[in-house]
Amino acid sequence: MATPAPRNTAIDAYRGFVMFLMMAEVLSLSKVAEAFPESAFWHLLAFHQTHAEWVGCSLHDLIQPSFSFLVGMALPWSIASRLAKGGTFRSLLVHSIWRSLLLAWLGIFLRSTHSPQTNFTFEDTLTQIGLGYTFLFLLGFRSERAQWIAFGLILSGYWLAWALYPAGGPGAGVPADWPNNFTGFAAHWNKNANLGQTFDLWFLNLFPRPKPFLFNAGGYLTLSFIPTLGTMLLGLIAGGWVRNSAPAVPLKKLLAAGVAGLALGLLLHFTGLCPIVKRIWTPAWTLFSGGACFLLLAVFTWLTEVRGYRKWAFPLVVIGGNSIAAYFMAHLFEKFIIDSLHTHLGRGPFQVFGGGPEPFTTGLAVLAVYWLLLWWMYRRKLFLRI
Repeated sequence: MATPAPRNTAIDAYRGFVMFLMMAEVLSLSKVAEAFPESAFWHLLAFHQTHAEWVGCSLHDLIQPSFSFLVGMALPWSIASRLAKGGTFRSLLVHSIWRSLLLAWLGIFLRSTHSPQTNFTFEDTLTQIGLGYTFLFLLGFRSERAQWIAFGLILSGYWLAWALYPAGGPGAGVPADWPNNFTGFAAHWNKNANLGQTFDLWFLNLFPRPKPFLFNAGGYLTLSFIPTLGTMLLGLIAGGWVRNSAPAVPLKKLLAAGVAGLALGLLLHFTGLCPIVKRIWTPAWTLFSGGACFLLLAVFTWLTEVRGYRKWAFPLVVIGGNSIAAYFMAHLFEKFIIDSLHTHLGRGPFQVFGGGPEPFTTGLAVLAVYWLLLWWMYRRKLFLRI
């Protein structure tokens, strides 16, 4: 019978950091930057709180791959815990299928909160993870070698499918002079003029919707769940390294994998074989962002497991230990909390530094409320699990 390992502080702290970045959208740094057009400081912060328009990467772009990576990383502990409690492969498989369906539906639910009817769209973080989770679970019972082979097949097969699909010019809803339009071989990954767009034009119109689907304004795609599975696989492999080496820390492995991922992603990008585009989760993005995830994990592992700096990580652990609750708070509670603060305190306290920083000071108050709610749940051992 497998023996469950104790919780890993580094994983909870890393997850908490990722969820904090997501919740911190309430700081509205772009609005503050607009109020201070000459401030390089506010514009730098605003850039890292928004997604790259197409090519490239900001800190905000690392939220979704980190979340996906950590789902994979947690799986070895989850499997061991359930087996230790008497679970069988059959029961675990049924649970993984149920979890896949629930995650996909929760993503659709959140995308439908301001829609007149169910908004069947599958590019949301939870939905993307849900679509690949059962495959991840099955690979969790395979050897590391088999996991690496699966990772290679996923990325190479996905790249080949896109490379063989006819390259297009500017896609639907994209101006011809848009500076991010690719030419040459890279045009296979142009916005709304690619294999994934063609698939969605067929697939998404199978569902009831107020008007026919034509394109996603941000370029996001359903098929991105396939390379996202690759990101989760990297997390699964990392989780195996960390769990199997405990109490030792595989820091060199994590650092080497991080550097290799960044280098390979950049190599594909600058040779023109495959651009780094988060919005369509290109294979180059999978490698590049996966490398960044390994390095972030290495940093949190070094701080908490090697140096023993665990007290500083407590505020992040509070968030990371209840990531699903934090996810829902960020998507559902923001307006209610802001309206309540304005009702009972007025806007004066949030304009103490003037009108320009008001979105930021208001956001700080909302973040404090989020954290206090999560801390209350943490103290009472109330953890939202799927």
